[in-house]
Amino acid sequence: MARKKSYIFEILEVLAIVLIIRVLIFEPFYIPSGSMNATLLEGDYVFATKYDYGYSNFSIPFSPNIISGRWPNWKPERGDIVIFRPPHHMDIRYIKRLIGLPGDRIQMVGGVLHINGKMVHTTYIGKHKLGEDGKIREYNEYQEKLPNGKTYNILLDPTSWRRNTKVFEVPPGHYFFLGDNRDNSLDSRYTLGYVPEENLIAKAKIIYFSSKSSLFPKVDNQGNYDYNPLYILTRFIPWVLSLSPSRIFRIVYI
Repeated sequence: MARKKSYIFEILEVLAIVLIIRVLIFEPFYIPSGSMNATLLEGDYVFATKYDYGYSNFSIPFSPNIISGRWPNWKPERGDIVIFRPPHHMDIRYIKRLIGLPGDRIQMVGGVLHINGKMVHTTYIGKHKLGEDGKIREYNEYQEKLPNGKTYNILLDPTSWRRNTKVFEVPPGHYFFLGDNRDNSLDSRYTLGYVPEENLIAKAKIIYFSSKSSLFPKVDNQGNYDYNPLYILTRFIPWVLSLSPSRIFRIVYI
């Protein structure tokens, strides 16, 4: 009996450690769409750290609303890739790049990002091909350099008409997010709007796994999957062949 109790306590200790790590340190996240191409691809799995921005009710699973605001209230930096709760759809998580800080004025002019009336430096990289809906599409790839010196690559669809926006004035306590795949991202220019600081969950750091296909068929646009065992069995070999080992352990924070 004593040995059995000891075994149970050991299991509970392990579960407690895992829970603490999951709640306070790491947040795993699956990339469900191509809105962050060319940085994060659909099928990437990333680890994000939760301590960078402090903690809120949205960063702690099943929180009973015991935290007001963020504690400690550490501020994100422009250019961070952030996991957060979208204010218009609080039961899911988004991942986008933080572009606008509180008080900033953000605008797209001819497809070029402007921050506080100044054009962000952009360098043409070349053509970038992506497989979408069974077809190969060609994008223009650019490197953006933010005012704080952070650089990253973005994609622009040469056939897109979405090149100009109004001026977005980021309110206090909120942030403005864009996807790196600029013409294929529902971000702060559209339904997402400005994101309250308490909605921030974690900062993306590293890709720990990547696959071009899934073992599980997606059944809706909210990231829900069908776990039918027969389907999983038939998908196993194609899934193994679609693994992307070159992307594993790739650093994504800047």
